[in-house]
Amino acid sequence: MNNSHYLHKKQHLTCFVFSILTVLTWSCSSNSNHHVPDFTTQFEKSKGLETATYNETIAFYENLASAFSEVKIDSIGDTDSGKPLHIITLNPDANFNYSEIRTSKRILLINNGIHPGESDGIDATMMLFRDIVQGKISMPKSTVLVTIPIYNVGGSLNRNSSTRTNQNGPESYGFRGNARNFDLNRDFIKSDTKNARTFAKIFHLLKPDVFIDNHVSNGADYQYTLTHLFTQHNKLGGELGDFLHTKMMPQLEQKLAKKEWDITPYVNVFNRTPEEGFSQFMDSPRYSTGYTTLWNTLGMMVETHMLKPYKQRVEGTYELMKSMIEITESEGKHISALRKNAITTLRSKNTYPLQWTIDTTKTSTLNFKGYEGAMIESKFTGAKRLKYDASKPFTKPVTYKNYMMSTLDIEIPEAYIIPQGWWQVIELLKLNNIEMTRFKRDTTVTVKSYKIKSYETRKQAYEGHYSHYNVALDVFEEQKLFYKGDYRIDTNQNGMRYLLETLEPQAPDSFFSWNFFDTILQQKEGFSPYVWEDKALQLLKSHPKLQIDFNLKKSLNKDFAANWYAQLDWLHKQSAHYEKSHLQYPVYVVK
Repeated sequence: MNNSHYLHKKQHLTCFVFSILTVLTWSCSSNSNHHVPDFTTQFEKSKGLETATYNETIAFYENLASAFSEVKIDSIGDTDSGKPLHIITLNPDANFNYSEIRTSKRILLINNGIHPGESDGIDATMMLFRDIVQGKISMPKSTVLVTIPIYNVGGSLNRNSSTRTNQNGPESYGFRGNARNFDLNRDFIKSDTKNARTFAKIFHLLKPDVFIDNHVSNGADYQYTLTHLFTQHNKLGGELGDFLHTKMMPQLEQKLAKKEWDITPYVNVFNRTPEEGFSQFMDSPRYSTGYTTLWNTLGMMVETHMLKPYKQRVEGTYELMKSMIEITESEGKHISALRKNAITTLRSKNTYPLQWTIDTTKTSTLNFKGYEGAMIESKFTGAKRLKYDASKPFTKPVTYKNYMMSTLDIEIPEAYIIPQGWWQVIELLKLNNIEMTRFKRDTTVTVKSYKIKSYETRKQAYEGHYSHYNVALDVFEEQKLFYKGDYRIDTNQNGMRYLLETLEPQAPDSFFSWNFFDTILQQKEGFSPYVWEDKALQLLKSHPKLQIDFNLKKSLNKDFAANWYAQLDWLHKQSAHYEKSHLQYPVYVVK
């Protein structure tokens, strides 16, 4: 080997060793400077005075998911704000296939920021997820946690420090209305918003066993930081309702008492003292827990007290969620069995309760911790105003009306038929995983048909609607021709309760109540009096019984007798000229 060749090889070897050392040095240097996310929340940094912004919240969970394989963040669908709705899942198995999860575990869904000014749950859930994956509290073994970190994205972005007039902190927060000024906790049935439609996708993807919606109350003054608003147990019904009322709720109260966190049922009063007694809130399906109840999910709202310091409220929400996880862990198999049995039981029933009122024959007694209150003269208006005295706390028995009874039961039909023209309703049914079939050819079916006999309408706008109530029906049977493509929807399915609550027009949150069928309330064809009067005379001459009914109505009703147009209109409605679609409810019942 000559010297030049030897020197050339030596140079190559030296360069190679230098390259390796350089890579190792860079790698060590890079690792030593690697940025470890700071999982201290803005709430903690501010010593309990501030809440995280929308961007801070999402960034927190993105970093948490990057650092821990047990956490996954997904964007599921749209919101009215233009930004996506996220869910964050925590599963120690790092399995995020929800169908597989449900075979052996329970799913607990936590919803935050439906009213972004009520931000307690936003901060509490961030710390809860972090503390679980960091081992500060026990990782649940048979419960998978999922959270919607901020449901009302548009409201969260509309940040201010003044709109929560009655609330003690945080320093700034989001607004109650969403990007289109909807209150999202009234939208779960009508689904006017993209938020609500995306929630339905999330809910049916997860099929949660337990649901928590975190809020802040805006009612009376009392000693408690925490109140709970479980879905109404009679409405949930059966063994599942009994479990909620006699086991889950007492267990939560007992667990929190051991941690020295007193809790009471949501104080449902306005401008009067709670010691007079109060009733349980009835969460109809427009509300989150009313909606989740339709699918036999055990639902509750957390309502912290707005006058308590923000730090205290967030810490209480944190402890409550920890306790609900513990209950779901210990009762998980029982909960699964009860939910399965509830579906089977409902399918075997012949009737279903649509409307509810307080059962005055049954009450509970709360050992309530309140403050003395009195009506004193207002220095501002001169009228009487309510004033609490926090220097005069009391503990005394208070009557709590937490039993409800049905005031209207209906027969559960075999099926409903909806003509395909009512596509907006069909879309919402499909969004909620309702099973349906379409007629393959024009078909005549014997159906039960509803005619809207009477109804009342709210005089003031409510969440974009003027809803109907006190609906009365005329019911009759007819042979009805349905066309190829119309929909038959059998009630014997998991969505039975949703179908009954939305398609029966007398239900408080039915699609009829929410104005989905208002076009049937307007008559499309009429008459000119100078033409119709001559025809009406001929009608009466050829129908003697109608003449008798007409004369009788005039003799018994003075207003009718004095109103010539009302008389012509009444006769027109008895004739073949009157359109059949007016007041005809376009959803038909197969018995």
